[in-house]
Amino acid sequence: MREAVRYRSICGDYYRHVWVVGDLHGCYQQLKQQLIARKFDERCDLLIAVGDLIDRGTESAACLALLDAPWFISVIGNHECMAYAVVQGENSDHWRNNGGDWYFELSPIHRHSIDRLIHLSASLPHVLEVNVQTRCYVIAHADYPSARYEWGLPVNVGDVVWGRRRLLQAQSGDYQRIEGADRFIFGHTPLKKVCAYANQIYLDTGAVYGGPLSMVRLL
Repeated sequence: MREAVRYRSICGDYYRHVWVVGDLHGCYQQLKQQLIARKFDERCDLLIAVGDLIDRGTESAACLALLDAPWFISVIGNHECMAYAVVQGENSDHWRNNGGDWYFELSPIHRHSIDRLIHLSASLPHVLEVNVQTRCYVIAHADYPSARYEWGLPVNVGDVVWGRRRLLQAQSGDYQRIEGADRFIFGHTPLKKVCAYANQIYLDTGAVYGGPLSMVRLL
């Protein structure tokens, strides 16, 4: 049975500021520095992540623990999907080959606590709709694989968390708006800088590879 896309909607007007951050990949210290620089206030601000909290960086556990923070929301990324598949009993080679070795180096007690967070990550939305004042933002890890956004539309999960076709076409000069929302924000593909094509923003600037950890403010 094919997995259904999970949608979630939030109202950003309840917060002072709403920020969206690119792929963390275990770069917890960089995130802390960015939040301090922006005077992020956990009491009244909201941070949204585009997924891929874990793997490749040195602080995957700390980034995954953000799921317990009331001021933090994330969509699910392909690395969370790989992690969940392994804790469900699937072969670990694919995850290990993509930065998952940190998990297997944990002590049994620590791994047990991480398993809880990995199970929590498996319930994250694939698509997050954020309504801020009169604007509608849609956040997903890799793509929203439709020409028009509709709440609850049954798009392909694999494209949402793994897809690069839209970005590759845009980089070659072939891009167009996705109708149905004002702005779409994605991560997944490391870029040298934040890129915008039509009404789509690509926010992964390769923090784990030495690039900056990029953030945009919605409110």
